[in-house]
Amino acid sequence: MKHFLINSIGWIDMICWILVVVFFCTCSLLFNGDLNKSFIAAGGVVLVMIFIGLSIEVIIETLKKVKGLGTITGFITNGPELVCLIVGLVVGDVLFAASTPLGSNLMNPVLLIAAALVCRVFLKTMKTNWQYSLTCIVLTAALAVSFYAISISHHIYWVAAGMGITGILFFKRPPEPAEQSVEDAVIARWSIIPAVFVLIFAGYFLDPVVSFASEQSHAPKGVIGFFVLATLSSWPEFKSCLALLSRGNYLAAMLNITVSNITNIWLAAAGVMTYIFMT
Repeated sequence: MKHFLINSIGWIDMICWILVVVFFCTCSLLFNGDLNKSFIAAGGVVLVMIFIGLSIEVIIETLKKVKGLGTITGFITNGPELVCLIVGLVVGDVLFAASTPLGSNLMNPVLLIAAALVCRVFLKTMKTNWQYSLTCIVLTAALAVSFYAISISHHIYWVAAGMGITGILFFKRPPEPAEQSVEDAVIARWSIIPAVFVLIFAGYFLDPVVSFASEQSHAPKGVIGFFVLATLSSWPEFKSCLALLSRGNYLAAMLNITVSNITNIWLAAAGVMTYIFMT
């Protein structure tokens, strides 16, 4: 178990951690922020990223011989979006509640490409069921954007269209074989339970920690929102793609993103329906 946790941390993780610390500390120096608090806050961001990365590795390791790994990880990595959705509904802001899952639909494909480039399997990944993948990504991204193009009073029609389109996409997804691996399990199957809880809560605390770091460093909100928050909020999907692609499981990595995008539409639709019944 100890060797597994050590090996799950790679050079890409360390580079990302360093860049996060450098970004917030540099902004603090440039915009007269609090350097000490910026450094501590950036360290908090890195700590949350570590927990997310390790939990993803544990989940994939425990399920590596299970058929439908990409679909399963697509659901699991949306745990943080689910928590943020619930928080938004509690405060009565449906637009805020839906913003996290819908925003992820635009960032997920970018991070899949980034993971494929890091693992040097870009062409193999992009050729994997490319017709289905491209169709799913384009349609789910379009649904996410269209949510903000219509008035709240018409969101019920968006829910109907979204559920119909994503329902077809989900049931038309390509089947996954069980991973052909004869290696013994490195960790016990029961480890997936605490790993899922760690992933959900670490994902939930990621945005508040990043927001605190931005406040202390006085980093421009536009830069924070577009480059930092958007990327780090999809860190679970990025880590899962890295883990799957490094194992040569291209279909699972692709389905992780497409199923995650489909699930994001379902979460937003559930949030809209809950808001309607609450008001």
